[in-house]
Amino acid sequence: MNRDLLAKLITEELTARLVQIPVPVTVSNRHIHLDENARQVLFGDEALNIKRFLRQPGEFAAAETVKVIGPKGHFDRVRVVGPLRKACQLEISVGDCYHLGIEPVLRDSGQVEGSPGIYLVGPRGVVHMKEGVIVARRHIHMNSKDAEKYGIKDKEMVRIRFNSGPRRGILGDVIVRVSPNYALECHLDVEEANALGIKNNDTVYLERGGV
Repeated sequence: MNRDLLAKLITEELTARLVQIPVPVTVSNRHIHLDENARQVLFGDEALNIKRFLRQPGEFAAAETVKVIGPKGHFDRVRVVGPLRKACQLEISVGDCYHLGIEPVLRDSGQVEGSPGIYLVGPRGVVHMKEGVIVARRHIHMNSKDAEKYGIKDKEMVRIRFNSGPRRGILGDVIVRVSPNYALECHLDVEEANALGIKNNDTVYLERGGV
C-alpha cells in the first residue's frame, strides 16, 4: 500500500470517528407484515390484537402468529407486526432461509418484487404468498429533525460501531431511512446482532461512510 492511499484511509477513519451519533438498537427476529386480504383469510373478520407497541410510531407486535411453510421446513409461530401494509412481507434471517429451503434475497423493506414466496397458515385459512420473503437490509430509522441536525440524507449509507463486550466491531453498508414519522432506531436481524454481541436496547454509534 502506497503512502498516499494509506494517508487517505487514515484520514477517512479519523473523520468518521469525529462525529458518532448514538442510536438505540432493536434486534428483529423473524416476523410477518400482512395486507388486508391475507389478514381476512388467515384470521377472519376480527382485527389484529395489539400485544405491545414498538419503538416506531404506530407499529406494534400483534398477539397473532402464523405458521410459515417452505419447500424444506417450517416455523410454527411467526409474529405478525402491524399495522397492515399494501403487500405481505416476511422478514427472516439467512439461516431461516436455509431452514425453509428458499434462496436468501437481501432487500430494503417494501422491495419484494421477484423475491421468493411462501405459504402462510392461520386459524381460519391458508395464504400462498407468491413473493415477499426477504432478508431485510440492516438499516436506521431517523426522524427528519435528527437528520437535519446531523446532516444525514435519506438513503445515505453509513456504518455503525459497537464498543461494548468482547465481540465489539463495525458493520458497514447500513442504510438510513429518513421520515418525519420515524423515531431514531437501528434495526439488525438476529444473526447480525449475535455477530457483535448486541442485545435489544444496546447503543451503537453511527459513523459517516458506509464501509
